[in-house]
Amino acid sequence: MELAIIGLGKMGGNMARRLIKGGHTVIGFNRSSETTKQIASEIGLIPAISIEETVSLLKAPRVVWTMVPSGEATEDTIRVLSGLLSVGDIIIDGGNSNYNDSVRRAKTLETLGINFLDAGTSGGIWGLQEGYSMMVGGKEEIVDYLKPVFDTLAPKKEKGWGYVGPSGAGHFVKMVHNGIEYGLMEAYAEGFELIKAKKEFNIDLYNVAEIWRYGSVVRSWLLDLISTSLKDDQELSDIRGWVADSGEGRWTVVEAISSDVPVPIIALSLFQRFISRQDESYAAKLLSAMRHQFGGHDLKKVEE
Repeated sequence: MELAIIGLGKMGGNMARRLIKGGHTVIGFNRSSETTKQIASEIGLIPAISIEETVSLLKAPRVVWTMVPSGEATEDTIRVLSGLLSVGDIIIDGGNSNYNDSVRRAKTLETLGINFLDAGTSGGIWGLQEGYSMMVGGKEEIVDYLKPVFDTLAPKKEKGWGYVGPSGAGHFVKMVHNGIEYGLMEAYAEGFELIKAKKEFNIDLYNVAEIWRYGSVVRSWLLDLISTSLKDDQELSDIRGWVADSGEGRWTVVEAISSDVPVPIIALSLFQRFISRQDESYAAKLLSAMRHQFGGHDLKKVEE
């Protein structure tokens, strides 16, 4: 099958590599022409220097997979594509868009006769080797048409990807997926910190990770990554304890509030990321001040 990928970053580039290896024809465009040329020379990608050229190189029905940052970048890309594509063509948004935006975009594109799929995609930099997990929303018959593409990108044929519902459902499920990821990561981080704090046992954290990776009910790919991180430096001395969030965790918590669904673990794990970015907590200062005022508890001054 022939398709185009717009956004040949790490993930988009690796998806192109996997598709071409699987026998598909891929036309690619990236804002950096050097990146496009480099990937083209490495894997046989057909390079394009603009979105307009990307579309012109495709045969109908044209399939364009966008892998650009959520928000304005995706909005602008889909807006440009909507003016270039024709009835029956297909846009797939594989980025981390807010599902409400995907619902809106699908409705707008439908008035033009353009099909839209929201494909929540997980796999990151390991997707080239391990395959991608994809949660796809939109018209089921369009998903069925593109089944060869999804099967090629997935870990195994008909494994690790699937149709989850109408437009918006794919990005909605991916949003919740990432919220769960926040909670899992926080639980692992807290557990290993507790083990590390038990100084008298002098426990080898890497050894613990390796033990848990096999047979344990907490074994997972995240644990595999923890093991790799701990292997050479259990103090993680070159890493700051500053953790970003890309938005999906926030959206998950907001959705939970609007749906009256309790998600305390996901919410707390999101707030823990906020805490990680504070050089010094004003709230902690105020707590200390209150304890000193009502109970005479020790108060540590800045110079101490």
